Amino acid sequence: MMMVDDYRKGWALRYIREAKDELRTSRQALGSISLIVDAARKAQAAIYFSLGEPSSIESIVNEVAEGAGTVGNPVLRCLVEIERRLQKLETLPASASEEALEEADEIVMIASGIVDLLTSVD
Repeated sequence: MMMVDDYRKGWALRYIREAKDELRTSRQALGSISLIVDAARKAQAAIYFSLGEPSSIESIVNEVAEGAGTVGNPVLRCLVEIERRLQKLETLPASASEEALEEADEIVMIASGIVDLLTSVD
């Protein structure tokens, strides 16, 4: 059973594809931090599209991420962790492009798994 409508599925798959392409380009161009962060943000957007209304999900995640408490819901905890990792990525100096690439790779891999799970047809 498909868990997401065709419109959001299309955007989720497009963002994942673009995130992977930007990471590949970033590796070849010796790692521009801004391109790496952009790739990771696109992976995050892909998750949001596969879950529902992206702007609503983003608002919830940002609100929870700003808090200091623990998150009980495992899905929300994952989304908040990705947001916090992205915020850390955005503050890395240009000399940390290898670290940024590794972090973004992991975010894209997680996002790809989530999107695949939520957009697959059984």
